[in-house]
Amino acid sequence: MPKNIPVRFTDADAAREHLEAIRWPNGPICPHCATEGRASAIKGGRKGLMFCNACRKQFSVTVGTVFERSKIPLHTWLYANHLLVSFKKGMSAHQLHRTLGVTYKTAWFMAHRIRKAMEPATGTPPIGGEDKVVEADEMFIGNKAATKKHAGAGGYGHKRVILALVERGGPVRSFHIDRASRPEISDAMFYNVHAKTKVYTDGANHYRFMPTSLHSTVDHSKGEYVRGKVHTNTVEGVFSIFRRGMVGTYQHCGEQHLQRYLTEFDFRYSNPRFLGRGRRHAR
Repeated sequence: MPKNIPVRFTDADAAREHLEAIRWPNGPICPHCATEGRASAIKGGRKGLMFCNACRKQFSVTVGTVFERSKIPLHTWLYANHLLVSFKKGMSAHQLHRTLGVTYKTAWFMAHRIRKAMEPATGTPPIGGEDKVVEADEMFIGNKAATKKHAGAGGYGHKRVILALVERGGPVRSFHIDRASRPEISDAMFYNVHAKTKVYTDGANHYRFMPTSLHSTVDHSKGEYVRGKVHTNTVEGVFSIFRRGMVGTYQHCGEQHLQRYLTEFDFRYSNPRFLGRGRRHAR
């Protein structure tokens, strides 16, 4: 493990205190009944174990998190979390296992649990809004497991399809979809893009379900990539980061796990503070 790293990444008690300060800035809140100010530390018990005087249940700061019921030390979890969110193109399970000093199987398990925690919370509102712009586009990567024998054929039918929706100066949401078709794309946009948002896409037919008053396109087939403020350069930049991460860092991803990796890259892009620098806002 590198030298001069924060003590919360090397000491379990410091890691617990750090997590408590983040999760309970105003004092413990029972995860079972959501009661605040009625918990007390259990004397003689393990450090961090609390008792709720309202619902009469025990809990600790890890209850209700991806760290719950894990035998992996909490400081190892926090270090793995820090590493995974701090590298723009991610960190492979092999690199995690070497850095953390755990087995490859443990590192793989931890990485996927952390990706689960990166998913948008239930009830997260759609992106965009009035006077805001969302760019939409799809990319093709790898080969579908069922169509590998057709990998040399023309077209994109054998490729895995990713749809990305990115708000300029804001978050991104990416989805692994079965086909780049109007029904699948319209469903994703209905649930994830505010109805009054201006949407910029390329000229593909499957985007033509949107009202013309809110939808503008650039025709790549005619060599048009920018028309005033209308372009898809932001979402293509998102795809560029994802592609470099998948090729250079992860190298291989089973189709069943593709959405998890999309969630990871979405989280880092949407929360640039973890990368130690701000995001360049599109004009």
